[in-house]
Amino acid sequence: MRIVYMGTPDFAVPALDALARAGHEIVAVYSQPPRPAGRGKALRPSPVHSRAEEMGVEVRTPLTLKDAAVQADFAALKADAAVVAAYGLILPRAILDAPRFGCLNIHASLLPRWRGAAPIQRAILAGDNLSGVTIMNMEAGLDTGPMRAKHVTPIEDKTAGELTQELAEAGGALMVEVLDDLSLHPPVPQPEEGVTYAAKIDKAEARIDFSRDAHQVERQVRAFNPFPGAFFEYRGERFRVLAAQVEEHGGAAGELLDNSLLIGCGHGAIRPTLIQRAGKGAMSAGELLRGFDMPAGSRVDG
Repeated sequence: MRIVYMGTPDFAVPALDALARAGHEIVAVYSQPPRPAGRGKALRPSPVHSRAEEMGVEVRTPLTLKDAAVQADFAALKADAAVVAAYGLILPRAILDAPRFGCLNIHASLLPRWRGAAPIQRAILAGDNLSGVTIMNMEAGLDTGPMRAKHVTPIEDKTAGELTQELAEAGGALMVEVLDDLSLHPPVPQPEEGVTYAAKIDKAEARIDFSRDAHQVERQVRAFNPFPGAFFEYRGERFRVLAAQVEEHGGAAGELLDNSLLIGCGHGAIRPTLIQRAGKGAMSAGELLRGFDMPAGSRVDG
């Protein structure tokens, strides 16, 4: 097929690779414009942009798809389908209708659960047992289009980063399967029951609230690894918690219950096992405590 690919972050790279390996003709890639990054704030292309250039595919980075000239250029590609994965721009009706088979989206949830911007993090925070990807036909609503295929996976103790990589690979493979024969994957309307919305992550949510149950805190740690990183403060310094385990100990919320970084929660306690001080690399709790005193009885600020 003649495919227009539309994606921006790392999550969208595996599907681009999978489509190329499957022999589809990638006629153009659309991605978010390069953004300032790094200490020098030099413009940096998105991961999808960089990968497409490596493949020798034309990359287009319009600020909006609402412009008539942009829409005409898109239609002129005469694509059989547009494949969309975490692109980041709203697709107007003129874009949705231009490809022969429409626009197909790789969405990182089991729709209709977790429509919206942050389905992976929200699923972990909510304590869902399962996650997955859904291939759907796009329409004007927010992730409301009819579904063509799903891939289901257990969440277990995965971080958002680990689950994102797993679903990115699965989504690419599933999209190739769907495009191999669309007739075997007819669109099915989403059920009206079970709809939830995955709001964009606010950085303020990353501050650990130790008044919560320890299992909720542990899920917060996994949901915000690698970004934005769940954190607490101690003596004015910020510590990012990258991994933690739950322990059934009683104690005041936010209190250090021993000399090995066991922290009391509203119910139970958590013990950070991988932690990062500001400006330093990740380290185990033992490595941290060999050079930094955090005695029992003191308190951390969530």
